Amino acid sequence: MKKVEQIKQPIYNEMERFESAFEQSMSSKVALLNRITHFIVRRKGKQMRPMLVFLTAKMLESQKIPDRTYRGASVIELIHTATLVHDDVVDDSGMRRGFFSLNALWKNKIAVLVGDYLLSKGLLLSIENEDYDLLKIISEAVRQMSEGELLQIQKARSLDITEEVYYEIIQKKTAILLASCCAMGAQSVYADPDIVSKMHAFGMEIGMAFQIKDDLFDYTDGPIGKPTGIDIREQKMTLPLIHALHAVDEKDRQWMKKVVKKHHKNKAKVRLLIEKVKSVGGLSYAEVQMQKHHKAAQAILAQFPESPAREALSTLVDYVIERKL
Repeated sequence: MKKVEQIKQPIYNEMERFESAFEQSMSSKVALLNRITHFIVRRKGKQMRPMLVFLTAKMLESQKIPDRTYRGASVIELIHTATLVHDDVVDDSGMRRGFFSLNALWKNKIAVLVGDYLLSKGLLLSIENEDYDLLKIISEAVRQMSEGELLQIQKARSLDITEEVYYEIIQKKTAILLASCCAMGAQSVYADPDIVSKMHAFGMEIGMAFQIKDDLFDYTDGPIGKPTGIDIREQKMTLPLIHALHAVDEKDRQWMKKVVKKHHKNKAKVRLLIEKVKSVGGLSYAEVQMQKHHKAAQAILAQFPESPAREALSTLVDYVIERKL
């Protein structure tokens, strides 16, 4: 059994019901919109975010999962999808998960409007059902995600990102949404505020480990993960590179910055930079930091009673750092 299917086992029925509820939540009287949203649904990813919502809810409420948990998962997925659509426009990306992106198929104007539509549907789903507590969780996440993107753009120009700033960026860009999924799952079953906070922290640890793993893919040889060196070609300052810049002397530091700033499209020089990062311990350092977040997430889980949902969450935490893409 594949790891993702193993993780889904305790919430198999909930995920089946969620898929139809999610598609219904995007419905419109406009034929073009329905065609595009159908395209989105057919190209769904691993659905890690709704899985986190349902597994958290199931761990805390082993009986029947309430309707508002489904609405919470739908809101998360609607807003996450909206941000991906907008990101592809901003990045001028023509591909998403191995398929053409919306902006590649329907152009930027339609893609932006579809993203706006999905965002509004997520907000309305919460408002119409008076799930204001759930809406607050996701609204805070969207605010931080926007701040994280802008902070990264601001800092990338100077190439002087410290490890502290890097962590702030990935907390806001990536980890906050996974933290919101876990908080949403807990809040949806009316968990105690301390439990909601604890699950938010759990999701944050997963998100940090997830992003550092993504950073490591940039230095992976072979047909796994994303293409090697793509972060460098996009002038993104990731943890292995940040650590390497602080581990070398001034001469090497200036050469490394020059490659990122002026020669990031030169494959030969990018390859030399990757080898330099490896040789000064950039990858091993990032792996140690990833393991710290992995252990912190497992430590939080260990505070809850054993159950199939808790076991699945533990397996998901392992999967985040073991995955191949």
